[in-house]
Amino acid sequence: MQVEVKKPDEGQLANLGVKEWPIWEKEESSFDWHYDEKETCYFLEGEVEVELTNGEKVKVEKGDLAVFPKDLDCKWHVKKKVKKHYCFG
Repeated sequence: MQVEVKKPDEGQLANLGVKEWPIWEKEESSFDWHYDEKETCYFLEGEVEVELTNGEKVKVEKGDLAVFPKDLDCKWHVKKKVKKHYCFG
């Protein structure tokens, strides 16, 4: 399973309606996570390293739009406090 990470421009964010999405915040920590459905999120602040079950590590930071696929199992390592918009489905 692949995690997509890109740096969107303002037009792409507006087309997705990102500013209308809820906000989630998390302090520095590590935790296991399972995605019951696809999640798209835009990072307003922070930095995380997402460790996949195959050992691959994906870095996501301020300004990144990340898409996590349904049924993904991973471990989140929050390196700097995160504040992100998110949308499931």
